[in-house]
Amino acid sequence: MVAISPPTQGPSGLKAAQLSAVTNMLLALSNIDSDDNNKSGGGSTYGQHQQQQRDANPWKLLIYDTHTRSIISPLLSVSQLRSNGVTLHLLLNSDREPIPDVPAVYFVQPTQENLSIIARDCSRNLYERAHLHFSTRIERPVMEEFARLVVNTGGLSSVASVHDQFVDFVCLENNLFSLNVPQSYCVYNNPGATERDMELAMGNIATGLFSVVATLGCVPVIRCPRGGAPEMVARKLCKLIAEHPTLIRSKDGLHKSHNRPVLVIMDRNMDLITPVQHASTYQALVDDVLDHKANRVEFNVKQDANATAGRGRAPPVVRKKLDIDPDIDPFYSQHKFNPFPEAIESNGAELQEVSAREQQIRSKTGGASAPAAVVSPGGGDSTELATAVESLPVLLDRKKKLEVHTSILQAVMNEVAARDVPQFYELETSLATGSYKNDPSSAKKEVIELAADPSKGNVNDKVRLVIVYALSNGVGNTSDIDEVAQAMKESLETKGSTISADGAAGSSAAAEGGGSHGTLTKEDRILLESGLRAIDYLKKLRSMQMIPTMSSMMQTEVSGGTASSGSDMLSSFMARATNQATGLLAKATDKLGTMLGKTHKHRSTIAVENICEMRPNTEDDEYLYLDPRVRGDVDVAALRNAARAPVREAIAFMIGGGCYGEYQNLQMVANERRSVTYGSTEIVDPSTFLNHLAKLA
Repeated sequence: MVAISPPTQGPSGLKAAQLSAVTNMLLALSNIDSDDNNKSGGGSTYGQHQQQQRDANPWKLLIYDTHTRSIISPLLSVSQLRSNGVTLHLLLNSDREPIPDVPAVYFVQPTQENLSIIARDCSRNLYERAHLHFSTRIERPVMEEFARLVVNTGGLSSVASVHDQFVDFVCLENNLFSLNVPQSYCVYNNPGATERDMELAMGNIATGLFSVVATLGCVPVIRCPRGGAPEMVARKLCKLIAEHPTLIRSKDGLHKSHNRPVLVIMDRNMDLITPVQHASTYQALVDDVLDHKANRVEFNVKQDANATAGRGRAPPVVRKKLDIDPDIDPFYSQHKFNPFPEAIESNGAELQEVSAREQQIRSKTGGASAPAAVVSPGGGDSTELATAVESLPVLLDRKKKLEVHTSILQAVMNEVAARDVPQFYELETSLATGSYKNDPSSAKKEVIELAADPSKGNVNDKVRLVIVYALSNGVGNTSDIDEVAQAMKESLETKGSTISADGAAGSSAAAEGGGSHGTLTKEDRILLESGLRAIDYLKKLRSMQMIPTMSSMMQTEVSGGTASSGSDMLSSFMARATNQATGLLAKATDKLGTMLGKTHKHRSTIAVENICEMRPNTEDDEYLYLDPRVRGDVDVAALRNAARAPVREAIAFMIGGGCYGEYQNLQMVANERRSVTYGSTEIVDPSTFLNHLAKLA
């Protein structure tokens, strides 16, 4: 498989810029308190007199709602909040005790409900002073209503300042963001939605994207397909930028005018395979098979069976919760886009290297951990050794982080091996890239065999396979899709599934769940019914030609690695790292060979690449070209005769939900001279997206 390097960060990364804005929000409080006349928007410049600000007003409270909490969570840990003077952080709608001698920073959405709670807090004088920061622009009528409410309730004297922050998005990584719109695919594809509902939804997306643009501080060129949600959002966003005098006339924006980013807005319906297709890379698999949200991973670990031996009890199960930040974790940053087997090998090799280095230092110092233990008069060796010992804490910290990834890799492997994920990945990839285009009978036969095998995959795995089959070009018509779906349904109802949705063995789980259909648990039967509804919904869209079939829109690339070489690599890893790997890892290595050697460009990747490379007769000609600095649409055909600056920064945005697989695939467009940032209305895992499809049936 082609190794995809970690994304190149632009001159000012999005996450760094948002962190700067949020930190400035916290540190600017003391400047405001020292000048009672400064009570309106904007905030002070980040980086000026930060330490003096901390010293002048070290203690404050932070009040947020659930939405803004999700914004802060990937940016600042509890200890980092404390270093910025936040001694207590509380939810706005929780029961809060008065702390009248401490100022409070409110960081919330400007909703009527939130403003009513703030007005009540001010009237009760809960805190010394209230500094109000809204995650996005507060509309003038709403602001006027809030002012009347505060005046009428007698809380005006408590309000110290009001600010629009324009940070209304969740930045999970420096090149990955989400607008955090729940069930966004359902919202934008609901046939019962009124025109007003759609206008409001598209306006909210445009406002969220405006926050991204304002945080970056530069004016992008906007590209989008004609018609539908992308054009609605693009035109609204273009108007917002054009009407914002500070942004459109900023010196920084003019300075970057020759290297402006390109924002490509797309619709999820252009590619419905990617959100449900099985993945092969480390980060995408973590999001697929484990509980992964906001850079936190949770999974169950069975304790040592020897601990309960002879007591007649099953080994206890412990829930592990681990935070992994791709921007500061060296191993994750380097290997998150790598094929899963390569991540396993790299983890074992690095851990072995670190352990050997640690053992070498400890053996020379006799187990001592302080430089004083090796100081002797005038010896050059002792000086070298003292330096090595001083590096021991850094080495141990690296080892600790690697061991975190060892446990995550093992948890992923447990699921991958139990569900035979590589078989689903291999068949889905062949379907999506058109390998069966000239042999539809073989495609149907292999899909039925895998979907009807009770020992392969859980219910959602099988449903996802059938969906990829239904959306692939030239492999089956409606009757074929019905036949495959029926075969899957009958097999599950009569034979059940060896792996249930919660990872339990099917037969025992069925007994506990009171299952009456084969060995399916109650939960699995619900998943099957939901999956069949999702398949019916996609069949309907396909019959109405509302979605494209995908194989003609994907390009396959094959490089050095092969299935056999992947298996050899893993066998080699197991021979070198048995002290880190468990028996389950050893047994499962032979299942991972098919995850190496293949990759393909997804539909969004092809579109963004064509636009960045300015290729004629592609999306670069077909998509609208909107420039907030220019009135009206720009004629791309006329630009063909003019020299255009190369694209150094691309932002790909997906309306209707995005996924880690798509984020990783888009990095194929990135290189040493171009960064690619990926955003969407929300980041969804495959199971969640299946639920969204089912709700629309």
